[in-house]
Amino acid sequence: MWSTPRTRSTALLRAWENRSDTAVVDEPLYAFYLDGSGAADPGRDDVLASRSADWRKIVDELVDAPVPDGKRVFYQKHMAQHVLPAVDRRRMAGLRHAFLIRHPAEMLASYAKVQAPTLDDLGVLQQRDLYRQFGGPVVDSGDLVREPEPVLRALCAELGVPFDADMLAWPAGPRSTDGVWGETWYENVRRSTGFVAPQPDAAPPALPPHLTGVLDRCLPVYEELYANRLRG
Repeated sequence: MWSTPRTRSTALLRAWENRSDTAVVDEPLYAFYLDGSGAADPGRDDVLASRSADWRKIVDELVDAPVPDGKRVFYQKHMAQHVLPAVDRRRMAGLRHAFLIRHPAEMLASYAKVQAPTLDDLGVLQQRDLYRQFGGPVVDSGDLVREPEPVLRALCAELGVPFDADMLAWPAGPRSTDGVWGETWYENVRRSTGFVAPQPDAAPPALPPHLTGVLDRCLPVYEELYANRLRG
């Protein structure tokens, strides 16, 4: 699952992890990305200490190793910006690919609560390139929180995986599978027990002026993927 930040990607990870037949991994290329890009990150040292920064070793585990814990499904949550140019994407061609998007105004407003994002932090352009290279179902997170069961049923059907109603709710709290960055980024999802739709009369997020240029760059990419999204 190729996501961009603040797209409710960890809630979707929770949904898959709640299935009895599924093993999950949380952003396995994060340390590689920080090491190779030099990007600022509030938990940079902890992330680098927690994961291998060797993309070849990581991709071998994602592609060739047996599914962990003897499970049938291996759900891999990725941030698209973590796939730096050094990664040979062809190594991942045999996997089933899917994409999680969110309106960039909402994404930017959520991200800015932790730190000010740049276009490079968001992975929007990389997500578009991955979609063009691999194809696969696109899930809009707004649709997901408004109609979780129809959207998850459609996603499972596209991926050739039976739908499991256990994806609709999960226990609150942290998980052993959470990356160490969960202390910074996962406060809301750790309180969650399912997908929660926004209030229907909620006002659109107000962005500070310095993010309007980033929004303008993100919107055409979002619109391209949104036009091909799954409909529940």
